[in-house]
Amino acid sequence: MTEQLKRATISDVAEQAGVSRAAVSKVLRNAYGVSPAMRAKVEETMALLNYRPLALARGMRGNSYTLGVFLVDLSNTFFSVLVEGVRDVAEELGYQVLIGQARHGLDAQKKLIEAMVDRRMDGLLLIAPFGPNEELERLGRTIPVVVLGRHGPAKYFDTVASDDIAGSAIIVDHLVSLGHERISMLANTQPESEPGMPQTVRRHGYDLAMKKHGLEDYIDHVPGRWGYESGLEAGRSIANRRIAERPTALHGGADVAALGAFTSLFDAGINIPGDISLVGYDNVPAASLPPIGLTTVDQSGVQMGRQAAELLLSRIEGRSESEHILVPPRLIVRKTTAEPAGR
Repeated sequence: MTEQLKRATISDVAEQAGVSRAAVSKVLRNAYGVSPAMRAKVEETMALLNYRPLALARGMRGNSYTLGVFLVDLSNTFFSVLVEGVRDVAEELGYQVLIGQARHGLDAQKKLIEAMVDRRMDGLLLIAPFGPNEELERLGRTIPVVVLGRHGPAKYFDTVASDDIAGSAIIVDHLVSLGHERISMLANTQPESEPGMPQTVRRHGYDLAMKKHGLEDYIDHVPGRWGYESGLEAGRSIANRRIAERPTALHGGADVAALGAFTSLFDAGINIPGDISLVGYDNVPAASLPPIGLTTVDQSGVQMGRQAAELLLSRIEGRSESEHILVPPRLIVRKTTAEPAGR
């Protein structure tokens, strides 16, 4: 193990000194509100642990105490849940969070990320960015980067994601346990998808689970994107099928798309769950509203955001070895799933 990997972190100092990480951060920044006794205790602990915050390196980048959060879709309320967790950790340590949204498309994404780098932010947290891993690796060599939603491996950036293979599996397992066989998936087949993107991994997890149950003949990817409008279109396409060709259950891919499909199916007079059971993924706040009661997969969004922020701050402190966290999903059963009609 190299010397760099043994470097003490702010968390180590806070635990040893018996204070909060925010208190350590205030001492490091010479911020207002630190008593002489607190400062002495923290500085003594830093000396004891040989803590080196790489202040010079941060100062060369501007020492801005800001974290840039990049996302592409403000309509997906799960992203706001992730940002809530990021903000909580950042505020504890005296950082500001600045959010940037880019239009769809790699060029727009690249320009926004470059603008964040140019503004000398201390680190970037990217939520489900598109594009090849090579671009992210190049970015990670110039500034601390953590990617939320995408799966590893990676060398120069960290990742935090739901265990999407397991998440799709528990959806299919639940529907099969109710007696469903014709289970379709709103698969988000957009061309920018990389192997580590959640839509790619969840689709693979769905395929594996269907094959595990001997239902490979019923595998059905309903094309589209994970947005409300695309969910509406997917619901209409299913409603336009002959009744015998419709699925009896739908893996919605993401809550925002599942809610769109819910609306179209309802408007078409298709009963949920009487005619088609529906499962989302994300457990956004709207999913629990009593008129909807969407069965969904919870991936602990606030905790994911917190973990991503903690990884980013440890990157800023000097950690260089990449870390990749998979969050275990859990199924939240509500009103939109039931036995297939006529069972």
